[in-house]
Amino acid sequence: MSGRIPRLAGPVAVLVGMAAVWVVFQALNHNFLSARNLSNMVLQIGVLGTLSVGMVVVLLLGEIDLSVGAIAGVSAAVLALTVRDWRWPGLAAIALAIVVGCVIGLLHGSVVTAFGIPSFIVTLAGLLVWQGVQLWLVGDGGEIPIRDQFVKGIASTYLPHAVGWALAVVGILVAVAIVAGRRRRRLRHGLAAPSWRGAVVTVAIAAVVALGGVALLNSYFGVPWMLVILVVLLAVCTVLLRQTTFGQHVYAIGGNREAARRAGIAVRRTTIVVFVIVSALAALAGVLEASRQFSASSALGGGTLQLNAIAAAVIGGTSMFGGRGRIYQALLGALVVGSVQNGLDLLGQPAAIKNICTGVILVVAVVVDATGRRRRLARGAVD
Repeated sequence: MSGRIPRLAGPVAVLVGMAAVWVVFQALNHNFLSARNLSNMVLQIGVLGTLSVGMVVVLLLGEIDLSVGAIAGVSAAVLALTVRDWRWPGLAAIALAIVVGCVIGLLHGSVVTAFGIPSFIVTLAGLLVWQGVQLWLVGDGGEIPIRDQFVKGIASTYLPHAVGWALAVVGILVAVAIVAGRRRRRLRHGLAAPSWRGAVVTVAIAAVVALGGVALLNSYFGVPWMLVILVVLLAVCTVLLRQTTFGQHVYAIGGNREAARRAGIAVRRTTIVVFVIVSALAALAGVLEASRQFSASSALGGGTLQLNAIAAAVIGGTSMFGGRGRIYQALLGALVVGSVQNGLDLLGQPAAIKNICTGVILVVAVVVDATGRRRRLARGAVD
């Protein structure tokens, strides 16, 4: 029995839970699984998914960042002011907004490592500071409209249907390459290779998701650029954490910081880089949200956005204790949170009910994570 708990806490359990959520909401409102609503849901989770990717990275390190929503708001304000007042082209303004996010992350990481202050405190202070900066930048009007067509088109442009199908095929080929590469690496190191049956099932699932998703989205307007950006982001961060020395150091520090330090890993430098990455992704999320709203407002990034990002990462399966998790779990968690909130919106439920439901799901995910961790420690396993 003890060996089954970790597997149930993995992606299969999240997918089963999400399928149950979809079945319930579809039964209550037949528009839930319509192409139009699912396309809108993709746009809604684009921002949350981007923030959640960053949250997975920082949680893997055993740290946390409570300021990502405020960083998104500040970066969006910088983008809007740069386009409106300095007349910069959209792409250059986006680059500046992301650079601002990187500088904020560098500041947070430097304070955490230089003074040994818990990241919870540093980023909580950052939340207050950057919210104040956001209000100052936006000004008394409370909103800065964005008229640059490139920026506005990010969240409102769809791929031609043929391009969507081509990307689905590319995604399937990438899945085949990943499965085959993993098998070759294990054989090269003298390890037992996964069964061909498991490999075929993995590729088949990827094919069904890719082709089915494109077919459904093409029945409406097509595949949104927002989804392409999110998938590329997931792929890049997965390679960074799974295929590089930096990623190995992140997992090692999250698993046991002192052991990592004694092994010669540059703990301080890695910590700073992680906070820079998280803040850069928060800035990108701010750009995406500004594109959705066609403006940067004092409310952008506020409310429960950063808390939902933490919830999505943990619900997806990332451990809050550090050292265990995968980037794709950010997307799984964002899909769960986004599905619940979207379904409740269709049913006309208030924000209070959405927050309660998200909180309950988060508690369940944390309980499962803590239970699995205790069982692994009892067996002598290392997180």
